[in-house]
Amino acid sequence: MRAFIVLPVLLIGCGSLPGGGTTPAGTEATVALLETTDLHANVLGYDYYKLKADPSMGLDRTATLIQQARAEFPNNLLLDNGDALQGTALADYQALASPVGCDQAPAIYKAMNLLGVDGAGVGNHEFNYGLPYLNQVTGSHFDVDGVAADAPRCAGPAFPIVLANIYSARTRQPLFAPYAILTRRVAATGPDGRPLTATLKVGVIGFAPPGVLSWDKHWLDGKVYAEGVRETALKYIPQMRAQGADLVVAVSHGGLDGAPYTSEMENANYYLAQVPGVDAMLIGHAHQQFPNPASTVASFDLPGVDKAGGTVRGVPAVMASLWGKHLGVIALRLQYDGKAWSVDKGRTTVEARRTRTAGGYVPADPAFGALIAAEHEATIRYVRTPVGTSDFRMSSYFADVGDVSAIQLVNQAQTDYVTDYVKANLPRYAGLPVLSMASPFKAGAAGVRDYTDVKPGGVALNNAADLYLYPNALHAVKLDGAGLKAWLEKSAERFNRIDPASGAQQELINASFASFNFDMLTSADVTYQIDVTRPAGQRIVALHYKGAPLAPSQQFLVATNNYRASGGGHFPGLDGGKTVIEAPDSSRDVLISYIKRVKTLTRARNASTRSWRFAPVATKGAVVFHAAPGMIELAREAGLASVTQIKPDDGGGKGFALYAIDLSK
Repeated sequence: MRAFIVLPVLLIGCGSLPGGGTTPAGTEATVALLETTDLHANVLGYDYYKLKADPSMGLDRTATLIQQARAEFPNNLLLDNGDALQGTALADYQALASPVGCDQAPAIYKAMNLLGVDGAGVGNHEFNYGLPYLNQVTGSHFDVDGVAADAPRCAGPAFPIVLANIYSARTRQPLFAPYAILTRRVAATGPDGRPLTATLKVGVIGFAPPGVLSWDKHWLDGKVYAEGVRETALKYIPQMRAQGADLVVAVSHGGLDGAPYTSEMENANYYLAQVPGVDAMLIGHAHQQFPNPASTVASFDLPGVDKAGGTVRGVPAVMASLWGKHLGVIALRLQYDGKAWSVDKGRTTVEARRTRTAGGYVPADPAFGALIAAEHEATIRYVRTPVGTSDFRMSSYFADVGDVSAIQLVNQAQTDYVTDYVKANLPRYAGLPVLSMASPFKAGAAGVRDYTDVKPGGVALNNAADLYLYPNALHAVKLDGAGLKAWLEKSAERFNRIDPASGAQQELINASFASFNFDMLTSADVTYQIDVTRPAGQRIVALHYKGAPLAPSQQFLVATNNYRASGGGHFPGLDGGKTVIEAPDSSRDVLISYIKRVKTLTRARNASTRSWRFAPVATKGAVVFHAAPGMIELAREAGLASVTQIKPDDGGGKGFALYAIDLSK
């Protein structure tokens, strides 16, 4: 392990040797920039909400990719793009429940130190726990209001942290060092083809989305201010070049956006790429994979963006998705002309390498589990601690027939978040009503135990994973009444078409239509019926908004998740083009924050608003569905008097009971 955690010998620091030195013209070298981004404190492949291992994520597996890349490219720099400190229960435990001491490092920094990270940028989520905490764990000395002037200089990470566009309101100086210039000795090839050692100075500059001032206003208001990414780059990159930087690498926590540039732009890297002097960009924040030729992300198809080759306006760029699922690798092919190094863009390659393989996942490095064993066990105990209470049972056994006990809370949390987000960041949408769509993620597809079921009493952090199964990001789309109806029509494909004249027993649920695609509203302002006697696409009837028929032109913002907003499930009109909010928070974290704020959940307030009903129809034969046995009392608690259990065992051999619903009630 020791040989892996230190940088290869040809890439160790060598003081202030001048860039180039006596390196002859015609010398060539390959230097790999390795990127992690949006790790969100996922040191291990473990889901603290589900309380079980999850091999799809974790820096312990990214470490294997890093080891492989370092073997392939002995000249390398490992840089993190930010959003490392927050995002898991482990991070919350160390920041809030049992704060790390001044002489300690949070688990994610311990892991990054073990990896030998060369430098890091700062994301918006680094600010989530406030400036005093950030000051402490980064080993900084912020001169800002709210941080004591005599605060001790604590143990920070073993790598420089750079951030150029967030400033102290008191001093008008950058909160962190805006950039660092890393001097390295690299293995190169001379013009005669023989190996030699050359000196290279790599300038690393960091940027965060200016929107952090709004997202964490309660921590930052009046204490810091932001400048636009492009203006900041134009200011500092000439300084970096003047100080001898042979290459400039922008570590910019943002994605791509083709809208006209503003200094508040959240995803400004399309414009950063046009700033003279930027040789490579490590980007993030959007939780996407770039390059990715198969991607349907609209911004990846902007003019000048090569989503297959990994360039933006000709600048090599990589985004390594999130949670350690990918490792970004930019292999810069460099040439020296006797005066300066330049990037041979024609031979430079860009990849986002996956931890997932054809047969599963790359192996995890066991050193990381040993490194944070104590913190890991303490976090597991922490997530079992209640963050709220509930006077009702939140379950999805009868979600298909109208029980919203496991749905409404999610919709309330998403609606609340989007409403606040619009007020803070998108005032042009302030007049639009906000709705939310959520679905029953667990409805028996994987067996009789595959249901959401959170008992009354304490609601702990890990219960949030039962209520919100997938690690989605919260998105919001703007659409009209016609688009909303089309969305609901697609959702109604969850049901088979029922023939009311048939005396045969008929199955209500279309088993080929996944429950996680059965999106529903739980808003007092919107009511609608689903007529299962009609063909698909014609089932939504009596659709009303505030008591009147919904106008096709009525505009809404609808909270959902990134999967749905970007085209997941093939819902009409939802292809990413209507997305107006790509929140910096996951849907699950939004739900947890809401529970913490509300504290006491009640059926009357959080589980009794049904927007939809089945259109009443008398059927000659029974209309049936399947669910776990012995749960009829939950149907009664949800007000579903039309539901009865007719057989405790449906005969299918999987333990399900057979239920019937009287559609005439």
